[in-house]
Amino acid sequence: MKKINFFAAFALFGLALPLYAQDEHDHDEAAIDFVEMTSDDRTAAGIITEKVAFQTLSEQVRLPAEVVVNAYRSANVTTRITAQVVARHARLGEVVEVGQRLATLSSVDMAEAQGALILAESEWQRASALGKQAVSERRYTEADIAHRQAMAKVLAYGMTRNEANRLLAARNASLATGEFDVIAPQQGTVLSDDFIVGELIEPGRVLFRISDESTLWVEASTVPSDLIGYEIGAPARIAHCDDHWIEGRIVQLHHQLDETTRRQGIRIEVDNTDDHLHPGQFAEAEISTGEGPTVLAIPDHAITLIEGVSTVFKLEEDAEFHPEAVTTGRSAGGWTEIRDGLAEGDEIAVEGVFDLKSLLLKGTLGDGHAH
Repeated sequence: MKKINFFAAFALFGLALPLYAQDEHDHDEAAIDFVEMTSDDRTAAGIITEKVAFQTLSEQVRLPAEVVVNAYRSANVTTRITAQVVARHARLGEVVEVGQRLATLSSVDMAEAQGALILAESEWQRASALGKQAVSERRYTEADIAHRQAMAKVLAYGMTRNEANRLLAARNASLATGEFDVIAPQQGTVLSDDFIVGELIEPGRVLFRISDESTLWVEASTVPSDLIGYEIGAPARIAHCDDHWIEGRIVQLHHQLDETTRRQGIRIEVDNTDDHLHPGQFAEAEISTGEGPTVLAIPDHAITLIEGVSTVFKLEEDAEFHPEAVTTGRSAGGWTEIRDGLAEGDEIAVEGVFDLKSLLLKGTLGDGHAH
């Protein structure tokens, strides 16, 4: 029986690891039968093993789906007045923070409002300095109201309170130019910025669309009769690629059917802190609808294909990983039923399977040599 030693195999990959001495006569044309790795070797390589056990597989259904932004963590940045874009400070795809400048605009309406604020502030300062004893109560109240309304107007038009306070602190009417900054109302990624510098923007026009993509929604749909087993909070997962699933949960069952398809929508929330998903992607959603049978099962990622055969790496003699062909059954929730090839209590690799396969194949393809 031929074996490939862990350190020797890694030397084949060009890693600076010590090479175990090999018997100079150990050069025949036999295939490599297993990979030898000590406990320390496995720890260093990130190989994790688990014992095979019985699992209760949940019932699953798979639906086509689409990744969309989380509307509860998104914002459209607009202007309430007609304004011209003077400068851009953020770009498409950039991650921005709350309060960060996105663009500078200029508006005639804002210039008038800024001038009115400076005048109202000056009048209010005089009235408040003299006090109600020296001016009529009516003048005092009117000055107070005019000052508050002028401040509310520039804030409503788009100035921040800090900008307005700096304008007043400067006590310089020439600064009432009508320029103001558009700022980010939340943290997130700039998903759209459909304008150019110099363009005249009408009220309500969306300048920037910002979304926190750390949490996304995945929209799926099915016929209403299939939703009997679905509940808010039920686990779900999204296929990102052939061997990578992202865990999520159902957060909403739409109450209104699609007018065209008459299907009922399902909204799934997923954690996207690793930035694997992006709005607009098509995906496959797998939703749990209840518990199924208890069977001998192993994690999906413990299984690999070798020459087209489903194979696992079983640990024997505490240091030998032997490729073991298995017969699989149903899969659900990241687990696959094993009908033949393993027994309860067998210890198999559940992490680092690809590395073990690479080591095995490297040794097998290397002219039959175990080094």
